[in-house]
Amino acid sequence: MSGRPQTPRRTTRRLVLRGFVEADREPFAAMNTDPEVMRHLQGPMSRERSDAFVRRIDACWSERGYGLWALERRDTGEFLGYTGLWPADFLPSGPAVEVGWRLARPAWGHGFATEAATEALRLGFTELGLAEIVSFTPAVNTPSLRVMGRIGLRRDPTRDFDHPRVDATAYPELVRHLVHALDAQTWKSGAGGPGAVAQDEPGPQHEGPSGRS
Repeated sequence: MSGRPQTPRRTTRRLVLRGFVEADREPFAAMNTDPEVMRHLQGPMSRERSDAFVRRIDACWSERGYGLWALERRDTGEFLGYTGLWPADFLPSGPAVEVGWRLARPAWGHGFATEAATEALRLGFTELGLAEIVSFTPAVNTPSLRVMGRIGLRRDPTRDFDHPRVDATAYPELVRHLVHALDAQTWKSGAGGPGAVAQDEPGPQHEGPSGRS
C-alpha cells in the first residue's frame, strides 16, 4: 500500500494523482466519518471499513490496471480525497467502468473533482482503450450530477436503476440512481467537453466504487 509501481502517477495543474500510501489512512478515515461527505453514501464509515477500502483500491490497480487515485494538492501536499475508475459489474444494463470521486469538505468548491476526473477519463480512453465510461449517483446528489456534466458525461435515463446495495428502509431517498455515460468516440471528438475546471463547483460526494464501499 505504498504507491506500488502498477499505480500510475499523474499531475494536473493543481493536483497530484497517485497511489495511496500509509500516511493517507488517517485523513482518509476522517473523511469517511464526516456525515456531510457521506450524506449520499448511507452514513459514516468505520475505521476498519475505511482501511479495508484502501486495500481494495490497491488490489483493483493490481488486478485490473485501473483504480482510484489519492488526490494531493501540488502546492501544499494536502490529502484531498480520491478520484478514478472503478468496476461497476452489477448494473442492470451490464458491466461497466465508472468514474467517481470523494473529496474532503475543505476541498469542496474549488473544481478539484472536475480537474481530477478529467484525468481519469483520459486514462480510461487513451491508455486503457475503454469504449465507454459511466457515472451514477442518487437522484438527490445534485453536486455530483453537475460534475458529471462538466466532464462531458450525458444523462442516459434508459439505464437509471434502483441500487441493490442501498438500505431502502433507512435511506429511501438514496435508492434511485441516475446514470450518465460517455463513449470513447465522443470524448476523442471533443464533443463530450474538455472538462475545464469549474471554480464554483459545489461539494461533491459521489461514491465512486459501485455506490457502496
